[in-house]
Amino acid sequence: MKIWIPHKLGLTYLHDVPYDVQIEVADDPAALPSDPGSVGFLVPTFLNQPQMHDIVPRMRSLEVLQLPSAGSDGWTHLPPPTTVICDARGLHSAATAEWVLAAMLAQLREFPFFRSAQLAGAWTPRPGRDLAGQRVLLIGAGSVGRAVARRLKPFEVELTVVARSARPAEGIRAIAELPGLLPCADVVILAVSLTEATRHLAGRELLAALPDGALVVNASRGPVVDTPALLAELERGRLRAALDVTDPEPLPTGHPLWSQSGALITPHAGAVTEKLPERVYRLVRRQVDRWLAGEPLRNRLAR
Repeated sequence: MKIWIPHKLGLTYLHDVPYDVQIEVADDPAALPSDPGSVGFLVPTFLNQPQMHDIVPRMRSLEVLQLPSAGSDGWTHLPPPTTVICDARGLHSAATAEWVLAAMLAQLREFPFFRSAQLAGAWTPRPGRDLAGQRVLLIGAGSVGRAVARRLKPFEVELTVVARSARPAEGIRAIAELPGLLPCADVVILAVSLTEATRHLAGRELLAALPDGALVVNASRGPVVDTPALLAELERGRLRAALDVTDPEPLPTGHPLWSQSGALITPHAGAVTEKLPERVYRLVRRQVDRWLAGEPLRNRLAR
């Protein structure tokens, strides 16, 4: 049996697997450690590698594809139909929720403006906006959404949570109610999975329904937002945005989003903290143990 992992650090967590399991570090798709056709368990890198997408279909013996991310977009159609695909849902919720709060506060309190003034050596006062009292519309009640909601409680916001269907006992509204909720939202947080139903969810109609000055925070996937529609609102100066993900991604040099003064953009860094490798490889070790023992794997995706 052969396992491919993307970092040497992973060997620390897998050093004592049974002797008949061979573990190889596949950190460069252009210089593979061995024949991909003999790999039984694959952990791709957290960052997207299109080159690895080309290699996976050649993995005819692949039994498990363990993704290090909560999202599975771009992977599910690649391996053989018998391959079990698992994601890392819930693993990065806390880190992503921290990014959401940091990005919200940075935009509301004008940190990007003050940073630019600092680099210019200019003492330039400018009023910010309170987070307390803001009407926050959180779209998505999965693990990330719940983590965001918990962290917002001490900030005294007026929080409305929306999910695909209503959960009255939890105070969660249905997504069908969005048209009536958007005009009252000072901040909209997108924390949904990318599906055909959520692709371009934040499109021209949703964005136009928001009040002037509203802040759009995207911590989900780039295509959840219609980029041209958001760009039009940013260019008018009517809305602001905090984006950890974009469409396209990576955002090309020279793309007009880069130059928008009302946009704060980070390079899909919401879950990327110093503890990211530890989180991922602890999960990988648990999954490898289950795989070798013939036990059901966690976070298995339907294919």
